[in-house]
Amino acid sequence: MVFAMRPARLHTQPSDFTFAYGRSCWPSAQTELQALRRVRRWLLRGRLPCPSPRWLAQIECGYAQADPLVDQLITDGIRLDQLLKQPDLHPHGAALQQQMQQLLPDIDPDLVRIGAAAYRRYPLLQIWLLRNVALMAGYSIPALSMPLLHSGGLVKDTLPRLYRTYAFIQAVSRDDALEVGGVAWQHCVQVRQIHAHVRNSLSKNNWDNQYWGMPLNQSDMIATHLQFSLLIVLGYRWFGARITADEQRGIIQLWRQISVWLGVDQAQLPETEQDALAWLYAYVATQRLDYRVGQPLAQALHDLPTQIVGHDSRIARWTEAVNASITRLFVGDDVADGLGLPKPIGRYAILLVPPLLFGLESIAHYRPKTRMLLNRIAAWRHQRVDRWMRLHTAPSSARSAE
Repeated sequence: MVFAMRPARLHTQPSDFTFAYGRSCWPSAQTELQALRRVRRWLLRGRLPCPSPRWLAQIECGYAQADPLVDQLITDGIRLDQLLKQPDLHPHGAALQQQMQQLLPDIDPDLVRIGAAAYRRYPLLQIWLLRNVALMAGYSIPALSMPLLHSGGLVKDTLPRLYRTYAFIQAVSRDDALEVGGVAWQHCVQVRQIHAHVRNSLSKNNWDNQYWGMPLNQSDMIATHLQFSLLIVLGYRWFGARITADEQRGIIQLWRQISVWLGVDQAQLPETEQDALAWLYAYVATQRLDYRVGQPLAQALHDLPTQIVGHDSRIARWTEAVNASITRLFVGDDVADGLGLPKPIGRYAILLVPPLLFGLESIAHYRPKTRMLLNRIAAWRHQRVDRWMRLHTAPSSARSAE
């Protein structure tokens, strides 16, 4: 006899538990986001209660921690890339060099290569999910939006920001992503250094540590890590992609290493997909949301096609409708409404595209020539997107330099 697995329960707040930061609040059946309800019912069924006390405690601790080694470098006027070449410049040099030049002991390079290949296998879906799920979901969380808004130019320079994010995703999914000193490693050094500069600047501008925790803290960095890894993998699956157990483990290992290079404490990272799901649920479910914070970012990202091509372009308007449809399908109508995104008619039609891609993928499994053709198409699309984004970001970059 087969018994149905009971969904994970949505716990009420224990009487002896209080949040340490004003940014947090206990979820209820009335306030639970649509996407989290799906995660709890269909992905965490029979697992830990939601939100998990184990992960809540760790998330709370993570709000109080950032990246002290690199933060001190910025205070002392030393760049991370400079220190890694000359570790004697600072007392933290040896520790940072060891962290940045060694792989985690549980990393299997062969498994990571398998995971990286799966991560970049569907370039169109990858861009859809990165742009419309990972980024839009992040914009709904005030603590993740505020550091982005701090620079003041992100809303105007949306395309350069998107290009840099896309370039980072491309770098960390290369075959040589684990090469110390390689392209992915260099991206991590640069991003980690930028994070420290932003953190230093925010700390000098009345950032409320008691309400938000430290700027760009450990828990917020892990949340971003899961946006770019777990959410994209779940999106592939939701569209119907075949991700094997080895590919899944390889992607998790890849992003564990990338996150450590970015300054995340290894001990705080969830190790399995189920742990990552429970962690992300606990994090998002307990955020005190204020969509007004992320609305400028979401609107700028949504309006990008017509801003570039023109409001009279049917292709630009169609692209915006597709993007909004994907956000609503994955992230939920509640978040999309809060961010002010449109509600396209016929949004479910977008689901007709992935079966065509996966049908070709199935054929390629048995026909090497088809596989070679699909690989060429994927490489061509990557180059086309990269060339297009370079073309349209060049004027903004030139203005920034001036």
